[in-house]
Amino acid sequence: MNWNEIRKQFPALAHTTYLNSATFGQLPLRTQAAVANHFARRDREACADFLTWFDDMDGLRALIGQLVNCQADEIGFAPNAAAALSLFLGGINWQPGDRIATLPNEFPNQFYYAQWLGHKGVELIEVPGLDSLPERTRAIVLSTVNYTNGYRPDLLRISQQARDAGALLYIDGTQSLGALQFDIAAIAPDMFAVDGYKWLLCPNGATFFYITPALRRQIPPAVIGWRSDKGWRSVDDLNHGIPEFPEAAERYEGGMLAFPSLYGMAESIRMVLELGPATIEARVLSLANQTAQILEASGAAIQYANTNIVAAHWADRDASQLARTLRTKGIIVAARHGNLRVSPHFYNTEEDLDVLSRSLA
Repeated sequence: MNWNEIRKQFPALAHTTYLNSATFGQLPLRTQAAVANHFARRDREACADFLTWFDDMDGLRALIGQLVNCQADEIGFAPNAAAALSLFLGGINWQPGDRIATLPNEFPNQFYYAQWLGHKGVELIEVPGLDSLPERTRAIVLSTVNYTNGYRPDLLRISQQARDAGALLYIDGTQSLGALQFDIAAIAPDMFAVDGYKWLLCPNGATFFYITPALRRQIPPAVIGWRSDKGWRSVDDLNHGIPEFPEAAERYEGGMLAFPSLYGMAESIRMVLELGPATIEARVLSLANQTAQILEASGAAIQYANTNIVAAHWADRDASQLARTLRTKGIIVAARHGNLRVSPHFYNTEEDLDVLSRSLA
């Protein structure tokens, strides 16, 4: 694989040492072109072909299914990951005393709605490692990779625990998909959501979610609009009665989609599939492990190994100040919860890591 040639798809890398894909992934030129092509098509066709855009989105669902191993009709779109999680938590018939289990230091998305459900008598419980579940756990909500320290929970074990307890399992894959592989058939979540603007290299506003047929029978649409009826494609004669919801995951979309962002998502996923998810994962973990060695050599303690997010802590260095100093040198990283967070992607090189190493000396 010629990574230096692939790197040319990312113009920002020509003038920065970008090691911050856990905040934003860089947009490939081919993805930018796909978005521009959509706008050019709008002008050319004067939007008279807008129903074919939905056909293209069905093609995107199939691409996503290929990436995460599920059926195309199990994929829906949302404006962001918070909307997908709100659909999940908002659709459960909660009872006083029910509990939601999560990991400590999860991303705020995983906390806020669950804590807000306290007015219904629902309790959010943080369980280190999710090694055991509290009584009356109705749902487990967690990320594939922790955004502050790179912790990767044992998803297969947690999935089995959820099934044994009769709890629903919601997984947010925003901090890994595009860098690390995810197999829905193997892990068997009830719902899985990914906001594509990080590791999946998509424009903002491109989020997908997977939802099982069983959960679709349980959770009603939170947004009901003209696409909430099975006959929505008959735009010349739309149903004005009670809508009959589609069986597929599109039942949750309600109306128009963020087509420019989703056309961009389709092109970015094509790129990931062409490079090969397994090849990308091996490259990312190799770069991340080299990064960890560099940070350890500078005196840092590393939180977790073999992960795409490398979190370093120094006893005598302030992570936020260090991130600001590195930025003045053209090195883009982040600080989260007292850690310096370095997150290389497949488009990074060993030369990028050498630049980081020299700047930390």
